[in-house]
Parts: sequence; structure tokens; C-alpha cells
Amino acid sequence: MLEERENKEPAMNPFQKNESKETLFSPVSTEEVPPQPLSLPKKPTPKICGSNYPLSIAFIVVNEFCERFSYYGMKAVLTLYFLYFLHWNEDTSTSIYHAFSSLCYFTPILGAAIADSWLGKFKTIIYLSLVYVLGHVVKSLGALPILGGQMVHIVLSLVGLSLIALGTGGIKPCVAAFGGDQFEEKHAEERTRYFSVFYLSINAGSLISTFITPMLRGDVQCFGEDCYALAFGVPGLLMVIALVVFAMGSKIYRKPPPEGNIVTQVVKCIWFAISNRFNNRSGDFPKRQHWLDWAAEKYPKQLIMDVKALTRVLFLYIPLPMFWALLDQQGSRWTLQATRMNGNLGVFVLQPDQMQVLNPLLVLIFIPLFDLVIYRLVSKCGINLSSLRKMAVGMILASLAFAVAAAVEIKINRMTPPQPGPQEIFLRVLNLADDEVKVTVLGDENNTLLEESIRSFQKMPHYAQLHLKTKSQDSHFYLKYHNLSVYTKHPVEEKNWYSLIIREDGKNISSIMVKDEENKTTNGMTAVRFVNTLHKKVNISLAADISLSVGEDYGVSAYTTVQSGEYPAVHCRTEDKDFSLNMGLLDFGTTYLFVITNSTNQDPQAWKMKDIPANKLSIAWQLPQYALVTAGEVMFSVTGLEFSYSQAPSSMKSVLQAAWLLTVAVGNIIVLVVAQFSGLVQWAEFILFSCLLLVVCLIFSIMGYYYVPVKPEDLQKPADKQIPHTQGNMINLETKKTKL
Repeated sequence: MLEERENKEPAMNPFQKNESKETLFSPVSTEEVPPQPLSLPKKPTPKICGSNYPLSIAFIVVNEFCERFSYYGMKAVLTLYFLYFLHWNEDTSTSIYHAFSSLCYFTPILGAAIADSWLGKFKTIIYLSLVYVLGHVVKSLGALPILGGQMVHIVLSLVGLSLIALGTGGIKPCVAAFGGDQFEEKHAEERTRYFSVFYLSINAGSLISTFITPMLRGDVQCFGEDCYALAFGVPGLLMVIALVVFAMGSKIYRKPPPEGNIVTQVVKCIWFAISNRFNNRSGDFPKRQHWLDWAAEKYPKQLIMDVKALTRVLFLYIPLPMFWALLDQQGSRWTLQATRMNGNLGVFVLQPDQMQVLNPLLVLIFIPLFDLVIYRLVSKCGINLSSLRKMAVGMILASLAFAVAAAVEIKINRMTPPQPGPQEIFLRVLNLADDEVKVTVLGDENNTLLEESIRSFQKMPHYAQLHLKTKSQDSHFYLKYHNLSVYTKHPVEEKNWYSLIIREDGKNISSIMVKDEENKTTNGMTAVRFVNTLHKKVNISLAADISLSVGEDYGVSAYTTVQSGEYPAVHCRTEDKDFSLNMGLLDFGTTYLFVITNSTNQDPQAWKMKDIPANKLSIAWQLPQYALVTAGEVMFSVTGLEFSYSQAPSSMKSVLQAAWLLTVAVGNIIVLVVAQFSGLVQWAEFILFSCLLLVVCLIFSIMGYYYVPVKPEDLQKPADKQIPHTQGNMINLETKKTKL
């Protein structure tokens, strides 16, 4: 998240006297156009409690807090929504998650162009916030189980996410800069402090939302399952509040007019230089010192000099996307890993998607820790930790984080029941008859797949692994009960779990085959299902908002997720009788089967059996990998922007910010491609990313070794007096450290 938490750079203060204010994209015009004054209100700008702080910034800071709460809160539960609500597999869920993240970092280019060239910042924020709110509404509707089928949910979800990406990305370059516009030039110090508060609101919004929205999803039940509609609806409500609060300050805002976009000018300059060089490639034209000098016929010399300095820094940006590819997997692959771990920490139960709260929390701790302690200790030891070296160390830390994640994944796999592979099924036999039954399972060629005697209500410790000849076939079952032999067959398909339930029917026995479809997707929660041996339908109330019905005569319910804990008296009801079932302790991450049986002269009772044992590995084992990757983020992200800003002219800083956001977008695309096409098991994929980043780190180190840093004072010496005129105020976004 540090691409949004900015770091103040001491060497380059954008708020010095006669310098301009902050925005993501700095407007520059190559034509001589008279400067346009800011559209200031006629009356003096209202101040906060007699200070030099404009009252308008209060609306902007509250808006930013609510918007960041909205974005990160929605994104925190997104992967599990794909996996458990839309029923996509882990690779597809990861791919769509990172496609959405990538789009959120492409759209700021569009938002800046609209604001600087057409509508201005204020109208851009208002209009795109409306799009943002509409996206949340559509996304929340797509999470309502009662609204259409799966295809309707998928369409609504994708449309909603596209609108959210346009909204959040479109306003990203405008809000911070619009806040800077509210200050007069003589109040530069107050403006600097404002940005500290502004970025603190980003941290606060992300920290609180990534903790609360997973609780709304997991602790509240809607329509008998996790309440994704509420988890998306609350962030949507916060975005509505953000829009209303921002609009309330409309009459007191300073609203500078659109001034043109520097990114467009840079792209046009580069394109003209390339095309001009291509058109004049014959030997009749003299060679020029630099390929960008071919733009001299149309563009001022100062702009060309600035673009030259810019391209030197952009060359170092080439390896950067791989770092973001690892960092942004906290919300996808690492969250999926947490679903297979035990979130019960004793004091409270941590949801899998709540682990993401560690990132903003550790960022708030690590930024002052690194600045005030670690960097100073390293300096006193005589080690020159330059900016490029800090970035390389950040890459190494992120690589180590994924190596740790791979080790945790291997440990989880050793403690998790194996999954059926190709031409395999897992079978468990439940004998609900009153005496022992001998079960023989034969394949298509009468070969014996399983032969076992099972006592009445015997608890089977595990599933039996059966090999098939084809992907799907009929399995033949011979059941011997007393002197009675019963033959039956059931179709089975590879890679599935099955339970064969043997039931007594008078003096005869019969069997039913149940496909355990949900065995692998219990979301780290406690899951239960029921078999009803009574002759009447049973309605079961597991909690105030969780109830289900189980059909008579060996009806089997679907899995239902519940909170772990003691369930000594679960209320049940048939058409003529109320009774209670003692379900005992339900452990976290365990899947249970309960068989409701009739007892002579007593109420019906529940026979309890574990389908899947409890997750043994604590979710706390993810803490080292989160600590490593966040430390890497602090060293890489803060230092990267600080270094690149010090190496490029002030007029190019907005272009650097645009390029920086694009590296984040490309990094997410890398994850999308690997998730879809690698075909690796999860621990191997973690190792792949770790090794790729180490290779990229080596390449980056070689590039940095041959890079000759530019002194800040050299950038401030104009190469030519013909400096392009700027319309209005030039506005640049400087990185700032969040102050605690």
C-alpha cells in the first residue's frame, strides 16, 4: 500500500517559495499562452479555528478516509468471494483479483487526463465518485444469493468491479492534489503537514477496513451462508458518505481550471523524436548527440532536456514490476493459504482475510523504525546504504518472504489430508445398520478395490483411496449383512470424495452414495452436515440466523458453516415434536457429519463424526512472511520514489508517478499470467516467484552499479533560457512519510 503512502524527501522540497503545489500529473504547455489565474472565491477562505489551515481540507481528509475504507474493505474479502460464492477455482480467483488490481492502476492515467485537460479536479472527483458508488451498488447486488443464478452474479460482479476500478483509479491522482490546491503559497508549511494527515487517513482507512469487513463476512450469516452482500455493502455505504462529505465543501473549495497534461506532452515529444528520426534516417542529415534531439524542431530545448533525464530514470523502472507481483499476492495467494490454517488464537478467532491487516499495521510501525533506528545504526557502522541498495535489499526481503511462504505451504500440505488425483476417488463407508456389514467394492473388471467389515456406527478414521480405470465408471458394491447379500452399483467420477451410507430397511439393507462436493472448501470455518434417519423432516436451528431442513428417511443436508464453540442444545423440530441435539464442541476448521437417530424412550440423538480434521497449523505462522514483505515494501517503495524524484526535473515528477503506478499494474498482470498458465503446485509457485525476484534483483543491481546519479543542484540549472511556459500553477506530487 506504500505506493499511496508518500514519503517527504528532504533534498527536494516542492513547497519552497515560488514553487507550485502538488498533484499527480503536472501540467505543461509548450506554447506561449498567458497564465490563467486560479478561480478563487471572492470571500476569504474559511480557516479551521483561526489557524492557517483552510476549512475545506477537513472535507477532503474525511473523504479520503472513507474512500480508502471503501476500497480496501471491499478488496479484503474479494478473493474468498470469488472462491466460495462464485465457486471459481483458486487460479481463476487469483487471476481475476489481480486483473482488477491491475486495472485500478491503469485508470489513474485516464483520471489525470480528464482532470487536467477537460473537467478539472473537482468535477472529475464528483463524476467518477458517482461511478464508484454505482460500482459498489452493482457489486453488492451481485453478492445477493436470491438475485438470479450464478451467471447473473458473475456478470454483476465483473461490471461492478470494472466501475469500481474506473472510479478509484480515476480519482486517485486528483484528491491529494486538490487538497494541495486549497492552500495559499505563503502557507507552505501548513500544506506539508496537511499531506502527513492526508496519508495517515489512507493508513487508517485501510487498517480499519481490512479488519472489519472480514468480520462482516464471516461472523454474520445471510441466507444461511457468509454475508458477502453486507461485506460489500458497508464499503459501498462509506463511499456514499465520502461523496456526500466531499460535495458538502463545494462552496468553499479553491477550484483551479484544467491546465493541460504533462504526460501527454512527454509522450508527444518522444513520439515526434522517434518518427522524425525515422523519416530522416538517410545519410544526408547530420547525426545528433541524442535521439531525443530529433524533437528540437517542434519542442523547446528545456522540455527535451527534462525528458532525457526522465528516460534515464524510467530505464531503472523496467525490473520493478516483479516486486509488485510478489507484494500484491497478500490479498490472493496468501489469503488462500490462510484458509487452510487454524485462525483460533485463543483470545479471538482471526478470519483468513483478516491477516491482510498486518500490512498497514506493520507499515505504521516500520516507517519510523527504519528511519529513526535501523538506517541510523547502519550508517554508524560505516555502511553506505544508498537508495538503489535499499531497493535491492527490499527485493531480497520480499524474495525471502515468499521462500518462507513456500515452507509454510509445504508444512500445511503435510498436515492436510491428500486430495484424489486423476482416475482416483476417496470413499468412506458409513454403516448405519444395527449390525456389522461386510463391504466389497469391485471395479469394472471385477477386480477388488476395497474389502472391509464395518461395525454398526463405526467411526471411519479416513477415506479409502480407490483407483479407477477411466475418468468415470460404475463401482459395484457387495454388502453382506447377517445371511443376506445385497448387490448394488453407483456411478463415480475421478477427483471426488464419496460417502456410501448403508441403511437398514426392516430386515433388508440398502445404500445411497453421497458426493462430498464441499469437503475441500470449508473456508477455514467449522462446517456441519446432517443425515436424518427419522421418518419425518427435521428443521434445525444452529443459530439465530442459521437454520436448515433435512429430509426424512436418510435425507442428507448440504454443508453449513458455523462458528466454532460448544453447541450443547441445538433446537430441532419435526411436524409434531420439538427436541434438542447435543452437538458438543465444534473445533475451528473442522468438518463434521451428524447422524440424527431415534432412541427408545428418549428424544432423537446425534451421532457425531469428523469428515475433515481440524487445521493444526496456526495462522500465526504467516506473521514472519508478512513482516519480511512489509519491511521490503518500506525499503523499496518509499526509497524508490524518493530516489527517482531526486534524479528527474521537478516538471517530470508527475510523469514518474504515472510510470510508478504502471509498474504496479504490470506486476499484477505477471501474477495473472503465472496463475493461469504455470500449472505448478502452490509451494512451487511461491518458489518460482522468489527465484524470479532474486534474478530481477541481480539485474537491477547491475543496472544500478553502472548508473551515475545526478546531483539535485544540476537538475535545477536551466540548460536554456527558453523554458516552456506553464499554464497556471505547476503541481507535483512529492512522496511523504506518514507521521505517527
